[in-house]
Amino acid sequence: MKYAFPLAAVIALILIALIGVQIPGMQYLFGVFIPYVATMVFVAGFIYRVYNWGKSPVPFRIPTTCGQGFSLPWIKQDKLDCPATKVQVLGRMLLEILLFRSLWRNTKATMYEGPQLTHESSKWLWLFGIVFHYSFLIIVLRHLRLFLEPVPACVAFVEVLDSLLQVGAPLMYITDATVLLALLLLFLRRLWNPHVRYISLANDYFPLFLILAIVCTGILMRYFLRSHVDIEAIKQLAIGLVTLHPTIVAKISPLFYVHLFLVSVLLVYFPFSKLMHMGGVFLSPTRNLPNDSRMRRHINPWNPPIRPHSYASYEDEFRADMVEQGIPVDRPLSKEAGAAN
Repeated sequence: MKYAFPLAAVIALILIALIGVQIPGMQYLFGVFIPYVATMVFVAGFIYRVYNWGKSPVPFRIPTTCGQGFSLPWIKQDKLDCPATKVQVLGRMLLEILLFRSLWRNTKATMYEGPQLTHESSKWLWLFGIVFHYSFLIIVLRHLRLFLEPVPACVAFVEVLDSLLQVGAPLMYITDATVLLALLLLFLRRLWNPHVRYISLANDYFPLFLILAIVCTGILMRYFLRSHVDIEAIKQLAIGLVTLHPTIVAKISPLFYVHLFLVSVLLVYFPFSKLMHMGGVFLSPTRNLPNDSRMRRHINPWNPPIRPHSYASYEDEFRADMVEQGIPVDRPLSKEAGAAN
């Protein structure tokens, strides 16, 4: 049931868009109004989440350390797993953001008869993850050609590289196949691995199904229903959206509105979901802080000032109670205080 409800929700979203655009006048809702609202929610939600993370107090160094820290000169330091300077932190962050280094170091524990516990490498998760993310990034960059006129040379170059194999007509993009394969493998991993299946929730399956639906509708428009899709009309609408002068063309296929509606749902869902790790990785104190607690003192600036309270003043305040309880004191209780007690 954890994946049945998200799948049903995505199917419902497809039907809403597919049926809705058949109603006269609703093309403006799905083609203009909803994309604008989704973009505003995405930008505002992204800024809100990053702002909240940014203002969270992190007074102490709490980096994840997986190697030898900086200590004596003759002991080799692991500069990436236990960085001590900002330059080393920068290297660690670049490897994490660009190459998913933490996933590359992923291992799995398996219990065999004996009992015998083994720790084995699990690089396939890193492979699926990096293939999906880079394929998705290239697809987004390719789509910039719909919003820009003339098309920048860098975008055209990315498109040429992506269609380098030139399989069929129209040209088959490599990333269309790799992103679909990666999504299917990531989904099957959640079903096949009992440990991952146990901890997976509905909000883990929903973005998988949603992105899969976006990819499938895009593939259908390009390779299977291309004759029913007017790319010039779509580009006219896209440029109109960017320039704030949208124009709805009647020749646009209903499948395009489904595709656009699903992308809008993803934009709205993005800032309030686990997908925000895209922004959170830059603000994670376990990654972006050097492990220099032994080199310099870190004082929490949010702590209120502490008034010193010496033992002498403490005894002056509670001397009568201490004498009454038989606790030894440095100075005897004065006669006046004893009489008052």
